[in-house]
Amino acid sequence: MTTPGHTRLRVTRAGIDTYQQPVVYMHRDCEVCRSEGFVAMTRVRLAVGTRTLVATLNVVVDARLGLDEVALSEAAWTLLDPVSDALASVRHAEPASSVGALRAKVFGARLDDTQYLALVQDVMESRLSDLELAAFVTASAGDRLDHAETTALTRAMIAVGQRLDWGEGPVLDKHCVGGLPGNRTTPIVVAIVAALGYRIPKTSSRAITSPAGTADTMEVMAPVALDLAAMQRVVEREGGCIVWGGNVRLSPADDILIRVQRPLDFDSDGQLVASVLSKKIAAGSTHVLIDMPVGPTAKVRGEAAAHSLGARLAHTADALGLHMGIHRSDGTQPVGRGIGPALEAHDVLKVLRNAADAPADLRERALALSAALLDMAPGSNAATGLERARSVLDSGAALAKFLAICEAQGGFREPQRAAFTADVPATASGRIAAIDNRSLAKLAKLAGAPTSPTAGLETGLRVGDMVERGQPLMTLHAESPGELAYALEHAPTLQPFALAEIP
Repeated sequence: MTTPGHTRLRVTRAGIDTYQQPVVYMHRDCEVCRSEGFVAMTRVRLAVGTRTLVATLNVVVDARLGLDEVALSEAAWTLLDPVSDALASVRHAEPASSVGALRAKVFGARLDDTQYLALVQDVMESRLSDLELAAFVTASAGDRLDHAETTALTRAMIAVGQRLDWGEGPVLDKHCVGGLPGNRTTPIVVAIVAALGYRIPKTSSRAITSPAGTADTMEVMAPVALDLAAMQRVVEREGGCIVWGGNVRLSPADDILIRVQRPLDFDSDGQLVASVLSKKIAAGSTHVLIDMPVGPTAKVRGEAAAHSLGARLAHTADALGLHMGIHRSDGTQPVGRGIGPALEAHDVLKVLRNAADAPADLRERALALSAALLDMAPGSNAATGLERARSVLDSGAALAKFLAICEAQGGFREPQRAAFTADVPATASGRIAAIDNRSLAKLAKLAGAPTSPTAGLETGLRVGDMVERGQPLMTLHAESPGELAYALEHAPTLQPFALAEIP
């Protein structure tokens, strides 16, 4: 007779994307479900061959799943990678060892290095449910992590992932804390820095709450879903890369926490610092420049917030031996003309190609960031970065390097244009007194960005510009008439441009 809890079930593929969360599906009348007392949301441990996995159980109540089957979500299937006709044993998962530390944090306690390492290890091994992860993210939000805890969390994130070593010499990188639509300086900075002979292995994120992440914009011009070995080959060949960080998984625990943070839609300075710096250190960077736009509708909304975040970044970078600089920039209005993956890619290429109609603000920001990063590099002559950056951009060397990086990543392609466009006219005349970055980003998303790569919006207006009634404030781009109509419908409500009447 089979011992309860040891009945082996046929492994099938559910074909359900649960976005990195391992989920398994069993029928409620399955012998294992009944003997083990499983109910929906139970944490279960699967063993398939030599591999094991902790996952969340969802219970099927109709005949779509057999009584002798356990179906795996896409995330669970990838992690277990079962052979054909595989069998699984399923039982209750043991409680995570870090549950005590998690509860302590929820009640306001400070955690030490050992406790954060235990928490992050449990995150990596799926021992904590999404409910528990959400509790941890919430307990760490705002300023609930002090400097020492931020450093401990960063150190733990580095410890559970891979860490690249590029050998002797500086390895440069940059990161923007975000919140500024169209601020797509990274491809330009990488091209400039690599053209000058420095290594700059850039891993970038896809959009979380914005209409485009750097990886989304780069992907309309070249492949970005490279694995770690391919990324290393590109950097060894060209000196730089711009790849999606989710595929190289240099700080994989952070990817899991970001998945939980996304629907909660609130920020934590401590987790932001741990996220950014763990990935930079894991990528082998030695000198990192942080671009921090400051403005009332940017992510960092004022001087006090900028000072607090900057101090936290500096403390953690120093504790972990990372050379870091902070470049504060204007966050009161968008950068470039396009907002959305393909539209931002068009802006990037115009700057790299030195086109007459290239957005001047994007060009100048990219040059300023490149200069600051170059001046940080060991052996650089002080304050010569801007001259060197402008030289390789003006000469076409930066464009040549960018195209070479694209070819090394799998081939360059010109970004496309959306099939449907419509202007949003001004309903009154006046001077633009303020621009709401969040409203612009929301409109671009309503038009379909970033899921539809060519969707978004274009605008060249800036604070201080005069507009006449009926003049286009922006042009919406969409890949379907329905998405265009939906964005147009919401444009009057969002009103990203605040007009002051002309005396």
